[in-house]
Amino acid sequence: MQQPPADGIADVTNPPARPTQPASAAESEAAAAAQAGGYHRDRLLASIALALGLILLLALPFALRAGAEFFLPVTAALVVAIALVPLLEWLERRGVPSALAAFFCVVFFLGLANMAIAAVVVPASNWVSLLPDRMGRIRTTVRPLVEVYASLNRSITEMANSVVLHKAAHARTVTIETPNSLLSLLTTSAPFAIIQFFFAILVIYFFLAGWTRARRHTITSRSSFDSAMTLARVIQDVVHATSSYIATITIINVTLGCIVAGAVYLVGLPTPLMWGGMVALLNYVPYLGPIAAAVLLALGGLMTFSDPWGAAMPPLIFIGLHLVEANIVTPVIVGRKLTVNPLQILVALSFWGWVWGTVGAVLAVPLLIIIHTVLDTAGRPDIAGFLFERGTLAGRTKKDLEGHNSAVDRGGGVP
Repeated sequence: MQQPPADGIADVTNPPARPTQPASAAESEAAAAAQAGGYHRDRLLASIALALGLILLLALPFALRAGAEFFLPVTAALVVAIALVPLLEWLERRGVPSALAAFFCVVFFLGLANMAIAAVVVPASNWVSLLPDRMGRIRTTVRPLVEVYASLNRSITEMANSVVLHKAAHARTVTIETPNSLLSLLTTSAPFAIIQFFFAILVIYFFLAGWTRARRHTITSRSSFDSAMTLARVIQDVVHATSSYIATITIINVTLGCIVAGAVYLVGLPTPLMWGGMVALLNYVPYLGPIAAAVLLALGGLMTFSDPWGAAMPPLIFIGLHLVEANIVTPVIVGRKLTVNPLQILVALSFWGWVWGTVGAVLAVPLLIIIHTVLDTAGRPDIAGFLFERGTLAGRTKKDLEGHNSAVDRGGGVP
């Protein structure tokens, strides 16, 4: 039998157990209302974030296009600098200071650019100057092909001629002065292009010169070890994927250009190095670049050969070599390292080509690779889950809310 405590002092160490009281209906309703309020607040914030994201996404292309004078050289310089990072790190591992290693990388890039200009642009200016004189030969060469379809187009031609003759009396003659050569065309925009090129070179140099220090500071300034490792992995993967792709594609394109140069030399097309360099440069643009290369080779064949079959040989040779390269060589070499959806490549080409023209089309695949690598390493946003899954943006149905309230009433708590 339990004895009462001495001196009338209550036993505070072992208080008598109190029977548990179930939560009242008012408390249950208050908890359910608080949870529902938090849920609706989360939905509101998610909707606002989604709306702002859509607005920024729609405004970004127009901002990039309007500010192309700034964004284009900076973006191109950053892509080139990322591709040169492995060379920079190779020089730094051998004791070369960062500033001097960055200078060597810039000199290496300028050497490649000068080789491309000397091999392609200078001979191409001569071909452009010869084009007006060779138009008669082109008409003579393609005349047998045109005559095959002459009977089919005769009626349409007669109708078009009648319209032209009817309006000839009221027509005005407009004379357009065209540049005499590609060099004169370049000189009209040379000052602005030189300023942009010099600015891009400075961006490449300072990016490479401060790369090692900036990367170390960015990683060590993280608040946790996991975030530092994630950031280091993202940086390493972006550099490795971008530089590996550009280096591999460059080797493939240069090899293809050399083979094309040798082939067109054998068939008698002048300036084979120019055609090989042109093929190598245009092959950086997927799908559209090879088409442009085939068209230009066909034009060069028409300007050189009077026989239609002889004029068709250069583009046919290139098309055959490109089919082997695109369907066998590149998938075997690049496909093991990086796989990009062809639909995404087409969308990227269309987007960046619309924003920045030809240079944007060249940068489309490297930029797509950078975005892919960052998302694969850091994590992809679940847009479908954000839009449609319960608890994110999609609202609970009336039946779900009734089931929730009945569960609160039965259990006395919030699930």
